[in-house]
Amino acid sequence: QVQLEESGGGSVQAGGSLRLSCAASGSISRTFTMGWFRQAPGKEREFVAAIRSTTNNAYISDSVKGRFTISRDNAKTALSLQMDSLEAEDTAVYYCAAATKQIILSAIRRSDQYTYWGRGTQVTVSS
Repeated sequence: QVQLEESGGGSVQAGGSLRLSCAASGSISRTFTMGWFRQAPGKEREFVAAIRSTTNNAYISDSVKGRFTISRDNAKTALSLQMDSLEAEDTAVYYCAAATKQIILSAIRRSDQYTYWGRGTQVTVSS
């Protein structure tokens, strides 16, 4: 089992920045791809970013490319999401997710590929 816990959410004005963190515990050696998803009220859960453990390559949604940066520590115990130039449309609950397999690139944006999920952290951006 892997436990994931997000932190760092909050309220910020448009144009501001936040840094989300995800602490992983338990059988972290079983985690390969890790990522961030978000869900706004009345909308489906949306892919934000992911990073693969073997290559450390990052994959970013077009909607946040150039504004968000995902990173992971070498011990695989922490995942971060640096969010800059925030917009009102970024308001959502942000979830950390981990997969127990290396996800193929064509499926990396699919939430059903991830086994473990955190409880989420709220990000509110006011315009």
